[in-house]
Amino acid sequence: MIPNRISQLFKIEKPIIQGGMIWASGWRLASAVSNAGGLGLIGSGSMYPDILREHIQKCKAATDKPFGVNIPMIYPDIDKHIQIILEEKVPIVFSSAGNPKAYTSLLKENGITVAHVVSSSKFALKAQEAGCDAVVAEGFEAGGHNGREETTTMVLVPAVTEAVTIPVIAAGGIATGKQMLAAIALGASGVQIGSRFIATHEASSHINFKNTIINLKEGDTSLSLKNLTPVRLIKNKFYQQVADAESKGASLEELQKLLGRGRAKKGMFEGDLEEGELEIGQVSCLFSKIQSAADVVDEIWNEYLKCRGKLIS
Repeated sequence: MIPNRISQLFKIEKPIIQGGMIWASGWRLASAVSNAGGLGLIGSGSMYPDILREHIQKCKAATDKPFGVNIPMIYPDIDKHIQIILEEKVPIVFSSAGNPKAYTSLLKENGITVAHVVSSSKFALKAQEAGCDAVVAEGFEAGGHNGREETTTMVLVPAVTEAVTIPVIAAGGIATGKQMLAAIALGASGVQIGSRFIATHEASSHINFKNTIINLKEGDTSLSLKNLTPVRLIKNKFYQQVADAESKGASLEELQKLLGRGRAKKGMFEGDLEEGELEIGQVSCLFSKIQSAADVVDEIWNEYLKCRGKLIS
């Protein structure tokens, strides 16, 4: 272990955190990443409360290393998720897509370490004031819920590290050891990686989605639904429908109707590559094979150490 603020905070060997992506981050992926020395996260945003409990219990059985749960604050049954997390004594929670004040105090009172995902220095300061132990500074290159300001990771990470005193985790556009080293150089103490872990054997995302991801090129994704909930989408039939609607000045109600229910599940979990919502980051153009989660962690970490050594020597 190379001690730094993030590895010490979460009690992990390598400051590599797997994002809690919906329809991809179940107990198999989270436990595999934790067993490889990183921090695995269960993505609760696509889970009913009883399913979340099942995944937490299975993750406990599959690893004796620290793991966490990602909770989107916009989840309709969030109170039930919080209660399950407390009952199951989950050690770490990453919150996103909402106000960190809502549950941070309660979680910390129960001995849980809390990190919050932010897209600006302003929100990073609010997370610090709310008592969060760390923040994830996620640039607009990312695939999940994104900032409307379109601030890149290269700009956001140093801005956030200047603004707060708590540890900063860099996210958005990171999938390699070289990129991890760049994030550390910008002031981050660790990285959170989503897109590359979706293309692993342990991810619960559909094989059609995984195969599409590893064949993407630059420009095959675009930030979309900025007036609703900004996400980066693969340019498929559904994306084009959204783009056409937005270009015609569609109202929020019209966009919500177009998005409908289950659109993300249809694409990422069920494998409908045309009518489904396919969320992925720009960095997907940099990897081209489906691997085990452990191999991904090892590759990133070893490349990071090798590149760091070259710079130091």
